[in-house]
Amino acid sequence: MKKGLVFRSTGSFYTVESEGIFYACRIKGKLRLKGIKSTNPISVGDRVIFEVDTQTAELKGTIIEIEKRQNYIVRKSVNLSKQTHIIASNIDQVFLLITLHNPPTSPAFIDRFLVTAEAYQIPSILVFNKLDTCTSEKEQEIDDLAAIYNKIGYQTLKISAIEGLNVPEIESMMKNKVSMFSGHSGVGKSTLINVLAPDLNLKTAAISKQHQQGKHTTTFAEMFALPKGMRLIDTPGIKGFGVVNMRAEEIGNYFPEFKLLKPECKFHNCLHQSEPRCAVIKAFEVGEVAETRYKSYLQMLENDTTYR
Repeated sequence: MKKGLVFRSTGSFYTVESEGIFYACRIKGKLRLKGIKSTNPISVGDRVIFEVDTQTAELKGTIIEIEKRQNYIVRKSVNLSKQTHIIASNIDQVFLLITLHNPPTSPAFIDRFLVTAEAYQIPSILVFNKLDTCTSEKEQEIDDLAAIYNKIGYQTLKISAIEGLNVPEIESMMKNKVSMFSGHSGVGKSTLINVLAPDLNLKTAAISKQHQQGKHTTTFAEMFALPKGMRLIDTPGIKGFGVVNMRAEEIGNYFPEFKLLKPECKFHNCLHQSEPRCAVIKAFEVGEVAETRYKSYLQMLENDTTYR
């Protein structure tokens, strides 16, 4: 038996790296994760135990066990609305790539992603890309949006993957860590990865005028080993990000600014909607809580995120 790291998943086969050698592995029997109704029992980033197939000259194996995960991040399954899809596991940090135009990334999308990352205890960095195509007005919009997230403790960075602007800063943050890249199709993930690791030569595609958010082409992520101890998990572009497995009363705990104010609310189970003496509502009314953040929170409550 060998221990390995899952670099790629195609749904039926898993590419597992062990001591520098890559094996094409299948799952033994019906291996399922306890307590998670997931379309993919094994994800990129999983550490697994597998048996090498000695009956063939090819590098094949069978995964018999998943080691305990440090963390993982999930979203609603694309095709099966009652199930979740594990995007990746054992992540040190996630870079969420954002563009305010071509395609536009909405604050609601950003907040849903951040809430999920907070729930699974994964640090997030917001990366505003395509600075080279921004007018001064658009750049001011970026600065205003970034200020909202800086204020509540998130790190933000303005870059141009095409021109390499501030890309070295990202590279510095990625050293000796497992980093996940995420965002809509067309925000420049592949372009940025090609700057960080030109040898990969990932395909890039122009944004369709008809589909400003790009097309969802696959549900699988892939890991790449880069120089300086960097491991990068590239995820497919996503149009929406459904929050799952959260009760209404816990959503506010994943908004850092709400969590800070909650002890000041009159009721310990305050949902920050219309309750009297709610510290979050009061802070919103005086401009201390951003309108976009509060609106995102209310939308999450209304959209019933509680299915399991």
